[in-house]
Amino acid sequence: MINYNGNLTDNTNLSLEQNRGFLYGDAVFETLKVIDGKILFPEDHYFRLMASMRIIRMEIPMHFTMEYMEEQVKILTENLGISASARARVIFFRKPGGLYLPTTNDAEFIITAEAIAEPLYSLNEDTYEVDLFKDFYVTKQLLSTLKTTNKMIQITGSIFAHENGLNNCLLINDDKNVIEALQGNVFMLKGNKLVTPPITDGCLNGIMRKQILSIARKTEALEVSEESISPFDLQKADEIFITNVIKGIQPITKYRKKEYGNTLASELIKKLNVLIRLG
Repeated sequence: MINYNGNLTDNTNLSLEQNRGFLYGDAVFETLKVIDGKILFPEDHYFRLMASMRIIRMEIPMHFTMEYMEEQVKILTENLGISASARARVIFFRKPGGLYLPTTNDAEFIITAEAIAEPLYSLNEDTYEVDLFKDFYVTKQLLSTLKTTNKMIQITGSIFAHENGLNNCLLINDDKNVIEALQGNVFMLKGNKLVTPPITDGCLNGIMRKQILSIARKTEALEVSEESISPFDLQKADEIFITNVIKGIQPITKYRKKEYGNTLASELIKKLNVLIRLG
C-alpha cells in the first residue's frame, strides 16, 4: 500500500511506462523518519523538498502544505500499522508528457513507508570500513546538493563497496576533495575541531547534517567548521562519522590503514536523542 496523490492504493496498479521519474530521473524525494506517528524535523524536510522543486522548475501543488505532508504520512503509516517507528519516502515527479522537455511542470507525489526496528538512535560499534570511490566524481553545483532520483554514482559506488568488502565509500568532487559518503554527510574530528564539507563543495544539503552542526556548535570546547576535506586530512583525523536521518550517526572505524575512535559520535548521539524526546 502507498499514498498516491493523497489516496491510499495498491502500488501494483501504478504504471511506470509514462512516469517521468522512472523514464528520466525527473523526480525529487525526501526520506523521513517517523516516531510515534510524527515526522522528525518536519520543517527542515518540507522546506528542503519545496526548495528542490523550485530549483528544478517543478510546480508545487497549492494544497501540499507541511501540515498536509505530515497528515498524509501519518495516514499511510497508521494504515500499515507501523507508525511507532517507520521510514517514509515522499517522491515528487512531473506529470507524464514530453521527452527531455516536459509538456507540463505540474507534479504528482507518491509516499511509501516501511517499518524500522529502532525508533531512537544508537551507537553502532561494529567494524565500519570505508575507502574512496574514485570511478566518478560529484560536480560542485547546486543540483548535486538535491535529493533527486538520479543516484547512479551512489549505486555504482555501493557495488564497488560490496565487491571490495567495504561498508561504505566516500565520494569526491572534481577538486578531489571528500564531500560525503554514499548514504549521508561526513564529519571529521581532529583534536577539538569538527569539520564537515560546505554545501558549495557539492555535498547533499542533509537534514541530519544540519542537526549535528547545531548540536555541535553548542558543545563546550568544540570548534565547528564547514570547510573542504582532502583525502590526506582523513589520515590525520581522530574520528570520522557519517550522518543521515535514518541511522543518525555512523562512526567510521577504519579508512585504509588508519583506525578511529567514536567518543564524540557517542556524545552527539545522546544529545540527538535528548533533542528528539523533547520534541
